[in-house]
Amino acid sequence: MTTDKKQIQEFLDIELPQLQKCAESVDDKALTKAKKIILNAEKKHGRVHVTGIGKPGHVAGYIASLFSSIGTPTYELHGTEAVHGSSGQVNPGDVVIAISNSGETNELKATVTALKKNGAHIIACTGNPESWLAREGEVCLTAHVDQEGDSMNKPPRASILSEILVLQCLSILLQNERKLTPDQYVKWHPGGSLGKSILEKKGKK
Repeated sequence: MTTDKKQIQEFLDIELPQLQKCAESVDDKALTKAKKIILNAEKKHGRVHVTGIGKPGHVAGYIASLFSSIGTPTYELHGTEAVHGSSGQVNPGDVVIAISNSGETNELKATVTALKKNGAHIIACTGNPESWLAREGEVCLTAHVDQEGDSMNKPPRASILSEILVLQCLSILLQNERKLTPDQYVKWHPGGSLGKSILEKKGKK
């Protein structure tokens, strides 16, 4: 085995069990509560936003895009710009999904505090269910891992994937609640190979 291949295998041997452990500990009751918070807000014309600091901020962008593509219009909220005016995009009654592995990031604390004062509902997504963020959320979606995947155990790898996994579970609940069909989906995703595959299938009928 080459040195590179060995390093890759060592990483995978750490990371994959962490993701499996996260999957096995997914809290369906917390996810159901998060779904209801979003659906109840939508009934009152509330919107959904996703925010995070650093790497979780990139997760926020993906989740906002994913939710929007399945019928839950969702907006990315910049984690630090929120306290410099961007929290104005969040109306009272809106839902904010706040992502932080530690749940103790100072910048996110300031953002969540401001958003709650402005009347937002907070859904926490964190690797630490005992954290400040977990306590501030109306519900906590736990995405915990013990190891990130390398000897330093610092650069976020497994924790990022666990956050994505848990929030993808929430996206499934929202998608199925809306009984999303290919015809509806292609309205929001007409481009690319994905849209083409649905349109071609429709044309064959």
